[in-house]
Amino acid sequence: MNLHQLRFVREAVRQNYNLTDAAKSLFTSQPGVSKAIIELEEELGVDIFTRHGKRIRGLTEPGRLVLQSVELIMQEIESLKRIGKEYAAHDSGSFTIATTHTQARYMLPKVVQAFMQKYPKVRLSLLQGNPKQIADMVKSDQADLAIATEAITTIDGLITLPAYQWEHVVVAPPEHPLFKSRAISLEEIASYPIITYDAAFAGRSKIDHAFGLRSLKPDVLLEAIDADVIKTYVELGMGIGIIAGMAFDAERDRGLRAIPVGHLFGMNTSRVAIKQGAYLRSYVYTFIELLTPTLNRKMVESAMRGGDNYEL
Repeated sequence: MNLHQLRFVREAVRQNYNLTDAAKSLFTSQPGVSKAIIELEEELGVDIFTRHGKRIRGLTEPGRLVLQSVELIMQEIESLKRIGKEYAAHDSGSFTIATTHTQARYMLPKVVQAFMQKYPKVRLSLLQGNPKQIADMVKSDQADLAIATEAITTIDGLITLPAYQWEHVVVAPPEHPLFKSRAISLEEIASYPIITYDAAFAGRSKIDHAFGLRSLKPDVLLEAIDADVIKTYVELGMGIGIIAGMAFDAERDRGLRAIPVGHLFGMNTSRVAIKQGAYLRSYVYTFIELLTPTLNRKMVESAMRGGDNYEL
């Protein structure tokens, strides 16, 4: 059984059972069409067409069922061709990124800008959520890839690759006593009310882990998913903030100062997550390379073939 046979059956019906017209429509010979149909009938063990002599006149009862299946198969073939055309168009199409607020707000703008300059015909969409939500978006094909720091390395069905590293900073008004310390400690940080990320976001697990190792119980006054919200309440004098270093800009955040605290809470790695077995268009590889120059298409494809998380 092959696609030519199925095409011949469908075209014979479309041409009102005239095999000569069917052959012309498909740019082949009438004897070839007739032979292919007979071979398909022999393979299936049923007559697809009723005949009068050598001429076909209509469909048999099993032939009607065969035609229904043929139509479904040919529809799927057409769908595959459309997919192929879309993916073959290297400079156009759609591209959806699922990510957290911190990545979307602070890390991605310059990358997205550079990407859109290279691929102005690509329709780019950003979806936001917590790490589990954005991982599910990739698994359910709502998004092509996800970018997050927490939780995505342990989710089945995803391949993750390291994008970049960053550290937390403590932020407070310039006159805050912390800035008089020569070497800030966890004990000093824990002595003030803290405003930081929700447990699912931006390396919060490392913050909690560091305090736990020293048996410290910090007063976490407020949790948020947005560093701008954290900074707003810090500026009001409600406490000190612990945020991702990428979220602090000395020019923009003039009412605050920042102290890097990677030595206390450790470094964080934001990762790109891709669905196992996904077919990535060429411009998705380009986006990954713009996001992190340490990765290239060969590395990404190798990780996907290996079916495991990739480490630098």
